[in-house]
Amino acid sequence: MYQALLANANFHEQLLAFDRDLAAQARAAGCPDCGGMLHSANYRRKPRGRPRALGEEHDRRFSFCCAVDGCRERTTPASLRFLGRKVYLAVIVTLISAMRDGLSARRLRKLSAALGVTRRTVARWRRWWLGSFTATAFWRAKSAELMPPVNTARLPAALLERFAGDAVTALVGFLHFLGPITGGASMQAL
Repeated sequence: MYQALLANANFHEQLLAFDRDLAAQARAAGCPDCGGMLHSANYRRKPRGRPRALGEEHDRRFSFCCAVDGCRERTTPASLRFLGRKVYLAVIVTLISAMRDGLSARRLRKLSAALGVTRRTVARWRRWWLGSFTATAFWRAKSAELMPPVNTARLPAALLERFAGDAVTALVGFLHFLGPITGGASMQAL
C-alpha cells in the first residue's frame, strides 16, 4: 500500500502544497528574531527517492531571510517533504524505516533498485529513530503526551500507527507531527 504511495506523483504534489502553505504562514509571521519582513531565500536540494516525473519545484526547500539590516536571520519553515538535512525525502525515511521489521531481502532489493536505498542506509535511519530522534527535546515533550506510551523500539512504525485514517491521511498527519524538527532552529537541537 505504502509502496504505491511513494511513486504517486499526486501525493508528492499534495506534500508540496502543504509545504507552500507552511511557508506562507512563516512568511506572514515575519522574522522570529526582530519581527521584520521576510524575503524569499529558497535553496535547491537534491532529494533522493522522489518520482522522476516531478518538476524541479519539488527540489526547492522553502526558506526566508530577514530584510532588516543587522538581523538578516534565516527562517526555514517546517516541511512535510524534507526531514532536516537527510538526503532522502521524509516520506522515504519514514516508510522504509517503518517497514524495517518486515523488510525481507527480496523487498530490500526491490527498494534498492527503485530508490537507491541500501541496507546500510536503512540501518543508519533505524539508529537515528532509536537514538538521535528519541534524545530530542521535541520527542521527550511529545511522547509524554501520548497514552499509552509509544514503544520506542518500534519507531517510527509504532508512532505512525497512532495516526487515524487511510494511508495518505495517517502519513500526512505523521509528517505534520514531525514538522517542528524538519528545519530551522529546532533542527539544530538534533
